[in-house]
Amino acid sequence: MPTRTTPTERQKRLGAELRRMRVAAGATTEYAAGLLGIDRTRLSDIESGIRPVSVERIRTLARNYACADDSYVDGLVAMAESKERGWWEKHRGALPPGLLNIAELEWHAARVHTAQVLHVPGLLQTEDYARAIFTAVLPPLTRLEVELRVAHRMDRQQVLERPRPFAYVAYVHEVALRMPFGGADVTRKQLTRLATVAERENVEVRVIPTSIGAFPGAGHALLYADGVVPQLDTVQLDSAHGPEFTHAEAQLTKYRSHLDWWDDAALSPAASRDLIHKVAREL
Repeated sequence: MPTRTTPTERQKRLGAELRRMRVAAGATTEYAAGLLGIDRTRLSDIESGIRPVSVERIRTLARNYACADDSYVDGLVAMAESKERGWWEKHRGALPPGLLNIAELEWHAARVHTAQVLHVPGLLQTEDYARAIFTAVLPPLTRLEVELRVAHRMDRQQVLERPRPFAYVAYVHEVALRMPFGGADVTRKQLTRLATVAERENVEVRVIPTSIGAFPGAGHALLYADGVVPQLDTVQLDSAHGPEFTHAEAQLTKYRSHLDWWDDAALSPAASRDLIHKVAREL
């Protein structure tokens, strides 16, 4: 199989899991390469996501690593079998790869939690609201770059409308409701949409009121994507230089604790919708 010059986060994740499984088994690269009849360099390429790996080779490695978690192995196989061209590929070359990786992560997730402190979650944004956010980027984006990002953000929202959408839980701080991105009229329409989408069966919007005071994760936005098994969960954090992805067990444990805290502290879905409507009226 040919090598890749720029593997996606999902492709790199599959390789990282194969390496993690090998290390847990105490197997050397020489042993693993021998199992597959390849040299160490090709094995290294597989474990870094640069080179694709077949389903048969994944199962061969899992058997010889004595991995008894069939659900986990099936999850890895599903990652290797996923070769269809996702809708986000039409944006490749026009947008930073990190934005495409977020879309791919959401598309394959079993469930998604997100927490936003300063603005409404991207999957629930209106075009004008998203445009106002991208217009405020430094260094400034060109008009074309802004519109490309807005189009991609709107395309991302189809994940909530496909025949079998995932469960989506959005924790939104009250501050985000009151930030007038694009002005009062744009924000009012955004809040109206937020309250409307929150009525969907697969969408839950929970507001963290300012009265709660300090809370964990206040300094960043978070997306937590559930994999088919907990070992394949992924956390995506926003940063000034682009999205960051982590799946280290210590980090997953930390952010699961954050989700538990937010779930306890946030208003109920009904009370959250009432507050959203109240803030909209006050604009």
